[in-house]
Amino acid sequence: MDHSELHRIAAAALPFYAEQGGEAALFEHAWRQRLPLLIKGPTGSGKTRFVEHMAARLGRPLITVSCHDDLAAADLVGRHLLGAQGTVWADGPLARAVRQGAICYLDEVVEARKDTTVVLHPLADDRRVLPIERTGEQLTAPPEFMLVISYNPGYQSLLKSLKPSTRQRFVALTLGYPAPAVEETILRTEAGASPQLAATLVRLGTALRQLTDQDLEETASTRLLVMAARLAVSGVPLAAACRAAIVDALTDDADTAAALCEVVQALLG
Repeated sequence: MDHSELHRIAAAALPFYAEQGGEAALFEHAWRQRLPLLIKGPTGSGKTRFVEHMAARLGRPLITVSCHDDLAAADLVGRHLLGAQGTVWADGPLARAVRQGAICYLDEVVEARKDTTVVLHPLADDRRVLPIERTGEQLTAPPEFMLVISYNPGYQSLLKSLKPSTRQRFVALTLGYPAPAVEETILRTEAGASPQLAATLVRLGTALRQLTDQDLEETASTRLLVMAARLAVSGVPLAAACRAAIVDALTDDADTAAALCEVVQALLG
C-alpha cells in the first residue's frame, strides 16, 4: 500500500468537517504552541464537529464536557467517592485530560458558574497546572494537553458571559455559518443530498437567517438543514421534512411557524 493510499484511508477515518477558512491551521498552531483556544459561534455552526475533527487529525484523545449551571468545580476536577474499600479519589474529566495529554473541550462554557470556570485559570495561562486541593496534588499539563472552550455569543448576557480574566487567557476563533458552496458540500456529504436538494436547502437557510433579528431567537443552523436533508433523502416529502426539522424546531409560536412555512413554500415553488 503506497503513501497516497494510506493518506486517503487516514483522511476517511476523520470526522467530516468542511473548513470555513483557516481555522484548522489556527487550531493546530495553538496546540503546538500550548495555547488554549476559545471558539465562538452560533448553535449548529460546527464548533463541536470541528473540535472532534481536529482531535482525530492530531491523534489526541478528546474529553468533552457539556457545561450547565449546576456544574461544580468538583465535577471538573474530581472528588472522593465511597467504595467497597473505603474512600477513594476519582478524577474528573479535566484531571483525566491533563493526565492523559488529551484535548479537553468545555462546550458552552458560559453555562457553567463563574466560580467553576476559575479552576481553568492556572491551566489556561503560562503555568499550565491543575491544583487539586483535596489531594494536595498539582498536575502539570504535558505538551500534548490542550484546553478548548466554546460558547454562542448570541446568548451572552450580564448573567451568562465570560469574565475578562478568563477570556484573556485564550486565543479566540470565531465560526459563522458556512459559505453556501461549503454548506452544500456538507449536505451532500452528511446527508447524501443531491446537488439540487443541497442547493435548495442552503437557499432556504440563507432566507431564514435574514429573519433572525426580527422574528427568531435563533435561526436555521447547518445542523437543521442536514436533518431536513436526511428526512428528504429517506423519502419524506421535502415540505414536510422542512416543517419537522426546521420550522417546528425553531419556534413554538403558531403565527411565526406559519410565516416560516410561507418562506419554505416560496422557496420550494
